[in-house]
This record gives sequence, C-alpha cells and structure tokens, in this order.
Amino acid sequence: MATLNWRTINIDALDPDSPANFDLSSLSPAVQPVSTADVQSLAGQIRQLLRGGDSEGALQGALENPPYGGDEKGKEVHLATVIEILQSIRQADMSPILSRIYSAPGGTEALDVLMKYIYKGMAQSNVSAASTTRNITPQATGFSQIHSRGGGEGGGQAMSVLLSWHEKLVEIAGPGSIVRVMADRRTV
Repeated sequence: MATLNWRTINIDALDPDSPANFDLSSLSPAVQPVSTADVQSLAGQIRQLLRGGDSEGALQGALENPPYGGDEKGKEVHLATVIEILQSIRQADMSPILSRIYSAPGGTEALDVLMKYIYKGMAQSNVSAASTTRNITPQATGFSQIHSRGGGEGGGQAMSVLLSWHEKLVEIAGPGSIVRVMADRRTV
C-alpha cells in the first residue's frame, strides 16, 4: 500500500480552471513603450500652455497622454507636470473645469487618469513627509508624537491641493472613478 499523505496534494495544480494555472500577464493590458525624452517633450508643451494661461488645455493635454508605457523617470516627470497644473488652478475654477472635461468625449477616462495622478501624488507626498519627519517625541500616554520643525518642503500644501481636487473629482465623476482606478492595472 502506498503511503501517500493526501493532505500534501496540491489539488489546484490538478484543476485546469484553478487560479494557480491562470496566466496573470493576460490581465495587464498592452501599453506602448514611451521614452523619457518623449515625456519630457510633452511636459514642455504642456508647460507652454500653462504659461500661456490655458490651464484647462494643459490639464486636458496631460490627462489625454498618460505615459503608461514609460519608465519610472518618465512617469515622475509627468506626475510633476500634472501636480504643477493642479496647483496653478484656483479652487473656484476646479468644478467648472472638471465638468467640461467630464462632458467632453473620453471625459470619464480623462478623469480616471486624473484620479490616478491624485492618488500617486498623495502617496509620493506621504512618503516624502514621512522621510523628512524624524523628530519623534515619546509621550506620557505611551504613544509617540511625530512632528516636524520647519524644513517641510510644502508637502502639506501639496496634499491640501490634492485633497481638494479629489473632493471635486468625486463630486463630478462619482465614486465609480475610485473603483475604476483601483481595478485598472495600468499605472501612471
């Protein structure tokens, strides 16, 4: 009699419909490779629009051409461009601009791309804030208080701008935008 321990058999390997036998690369959509030079060229064109006073056109241009196939350097350049655009737009102009982008053809996709950039900017701002705050003061309560005395690089202001855009974006595009961004495997 064979001494096969039935508890050690990987039954998922035997089932052809098992997730263990599913090629996960088929979930990622194919994206065109984009060079960093192309992203920098686009960023220059977008900044020209911004300097010319066409902040809405600059934002649309940035959202219509996300460098999904770019390397990390190119993606960082584009993120910096998008955040610069968002910081240059007054709060009173946010909702009208978002409404016009949303009602344009491809507007839902453009606002989803904006949501991706908002989340990436928040993550980057959070990481930079955590790395610059090294002053940890123990408290009598047993918890530590983390604080920074100057030296902040405007991370709080950038986060405030991103949160304002997030609020307005959810008002216009709805919570479905958040779900679509979280489910999309393409990264900005």
